[in-house]
Amino acid sequence: MTQPLRVLVVDDEMSIREVLSDGLESFGYAVVQAGNAADGFDVVKRGGVDLVLSDIEMPGENGLSLLRRIKDHDPDVDVIMVTGLVDFETAVGTIRQGASDYVSKPFNLAEVRIVVERTLEKRRLIRENRDYQQRLESKVAERTRELEESYESTLEAMITALDFKDNETHGHSRRVVEYAVMVAQAMNVGEPDLSWIRRGAILHDVGKIGVSDAILRKPGKLDAAEWEEMKRHPEMGYRMLKHIRFLTPALEIVHCHQERWDGSGYPHGLKGEEIPFGARIFATVDTFDAMTSDRPYRAALSIEAARDEIRRFSGIQFDPKVAEAFLSIEQSVWRDIRERVHRKIDALAEGERIAL
Repeated sequence: MTQPLRVLVVDDEMSIREVLSDGLESFGYAVVQAGNAADGFDVVKRGGVDLVLSDIEMPGENGLSLLRRIKDHDPDVDVIMVTGLVDFETAVGTIRQGASDYVSKPFNLAEVRIVVERTLEKRRLIRENRDYQQRLESKVAERTRELEESYESTLEAMITALDFKDNETHGHSRRVVEYAVMVAQAMNVGEPDLSWIRRGAILHDVGKIGVSDAILRKPGKLDAAEWEEMKRHPEMGYRMLKHIRFLTPALEIVHCHQERWDGSGYPHGLKGEEIPFGARIFATVDTFDAMTSDRPYRAALSIEAARDEIRRFSGIQFDPKVAEAFLSIEQSVWRDIRERVHRKIDALAEGERIAL
């Protein structure tokens, strides 16, 4: 059975309280009484009050003061002011101060009933609308999470596709993602920027889809013409993804990850802080991964030797602050990341072998 709505009547005159209480109870409300503002506020603080009817003129603390205290405590408790003054400005002024409505003495119980029901119905609609809004926001948030998970799965698939296409750098995409996040965290980058750096790192080489396999899989160094085609991949990657609004913040890395601090990079020869921050982080870890990976034409450098190169080219190829953050991270961290990525790749390969 539904509990009746609870109404508090505050008035220093017992006769007024009794008339209002009897009338409200006959309308189906549960009524509580208080003879002054202090006692009335104590009732409100204990909770369970849906509506307050309060006289304005009372000894000690008046009704307007009580109104303000109630609204500060709980804005959702509606207050109807009861005034003995036939003064429109005073009555309207109470609404400006937060009252939901007012009734005038001597009052008509039928009028009181209309005002109370109207006030409670308005509050019901406000609560229903707020609940609906919260449910809608929850559904939108859930749908957004689902979409982001879908995007993440798609990006993971792209990593795998790129690694298979460019077998010389197998595992590169997964490693640089973790490297970039590690350096960004060392530079106190938080969300959502950290996620966009991660996504940009995942997608950085997507433009290589447009580079011929003969160039990507060439066992030796590229000649001048082949190198020019390879240098097109940042621009191609950007053009492929620029119409996907969700990915816009990540495209700075895709577009600018081959720029250099001194302006000698490509595709636009950006210099210093003209280069987007995420791209500056990525350029450092991308080069580190290249140096510490075997190539057919050279053996990988040790992590220590690669760190020395990062230090040597700080302020030339790399943003000095990014290089400093990179060098602040222990060598063992980079080694652990490489080993973890390799184990993951081996597990994926084993799973595919079993599936076949």
